[in-house]
Amino acid sequence: MTRESWHTRLGFILAAVGSAVGLGNIWRFPWMTADNGGSAFLVVYLAIILLVGVPGLLAEFVIGRRSQRNPAGALYRLSSGSKSWGAVGLFGVVTGVVLLSFYSVVGGWILRYFLASATGSYFGEPGAYFDAIAFGPEAVGFHVGFLALTALIVVGGVRDGIEKATKVMMPAIVVLLVALAGWAISQPGAGAGLSFYLDFDAGYLQENFFAVLGSAAGQALFTLSLGVGTMITYASYLGDDHNLAFDGSAIAVLNTGVGVLAGLVVFPLLFATFGELTGPAAGGGEGALFVGLAGAFSQVPFGRALAMAFFGVVVLAALSSSISMLEIPVAYLVDEHDVERRTATLALAGVVLFTGGANALNPGLFGFVAGTLVDLMLTAGLAGFLVFVGWVLGKDAVEEFSTGASPGVRALGPAWLWSVRTILPLFLLGTLAVNLLALAGIGL
Repeated sequence: MTRESWHTRLGFILAAVGSAVGLGNIWRFPWMTADNGGSAFLVVYLAIILLVGVPGLLAEFVIGRRSQRNPAGALYRLSSGSKSWGAVGLFGVVTGVVLLSFYSVVGGWILRYFLASATGSYFGEPGAYFDAIAFGPEAVGFHVGFLALTALIVVGGVRDGIEKATKVMMPAIVVLLVALAGWAISQPGAGAGLSFYLDFDAGYLQENFFAVLGSAAGQALFTLSLGVGTMITYASYLGDDHNLAFDGSAIAVLNTGVGVLAGLVVFPLLFATFGELTGPAAGGGEGALFVGLAGAFSQVPFGRALAMAFFGVVVLAALSSSISMLEIPVAYLVDEHDVERRTATLALAGVVLFTGGANALNPGLFGFVAGTLVDLMLTAGLAGFLVFVGWVLGKDAVEEFSTGASPGVRALGPAWLWSVRTILPLFLLGTLAVNLLALAGIGL
């Protein structure tokens, strides 16, 4: 069957940004930041985005465009039929299913909060409300509803589904977040939140460096959709006229900007309302965003309208990312097994219906999958992709990197390849080791 492609360059960039700008920015980022010292985490996170995220993004772009395949098919084809490298790519496909298995549960929470904002039903006791709806049969129902919305968009295909949807969602997300950030910063007492978020705390970082490093690395990969093969899949629909370095830099900047904006909404509002991080927001965890902001919205003028606007933004952001997660295994079935797109989408949605349902019923399983397991899988996945680009593709990777680029960008190709071959895989493997030691209860 004829393979699809992006209709416009802007459509590709917005779709890729949409994949990155999701719950990683607006839900998981405040959770990780609150757990890891605020500004100390932000500084390390931004450094990893620049030094690891952008080169890693370009590596996935190179694999995708050169192969015109999903992660499993790409590594198998470009390695001249190596089953071992094909398995590395297939690991990315499986990671996509794992991601969506918890992501759709959180998407269901957000969908519920958006609908409940109209009545303010969670304003009275936000902590008790979250505890009552987070896990159980009702959580399964909203998980199914969110998954159905995701599948509906993916069934439409690359141009008519993903590209059209993200062209509407991404501008709406940015406009609403800018407006909300401006309002949150203007609230009395917001300065303490800005200080927690933006004033660099060197002492905290020195005392907790390895813990912050592991969390920041996992968050950076999660928010850029790296290590799972999303960017391989999206770049596989690109033509040779695209400047990969320009597109990758634009995606990283836009994604990071939205993440910083989300922090400018969450932390000033929490401190303006409570004077400090309190309750679940203080200890992080999956309820930090919901409980903290629900309490804040309950105490400000026009709280219901503001809550609807905020959770409306988060619904759009969640959908823009979930469609990319489902697209990875869908593209695998379409490319490698010649399955019709609609059939592939419905079959995989059926799989996630059950795996996500398990997460929606078991908070312990959910916490492990959404935190530790995802960080480990993304880190290992990106390390594998980088080693493949650096040592298997080699000069072919530089050639692909240079195609469509300006002379100045082409000159950076050898330095980029050197970093992909050496520094970045070593950094990721070291981070993976730190996270595995932490999982085993061994601190550094």
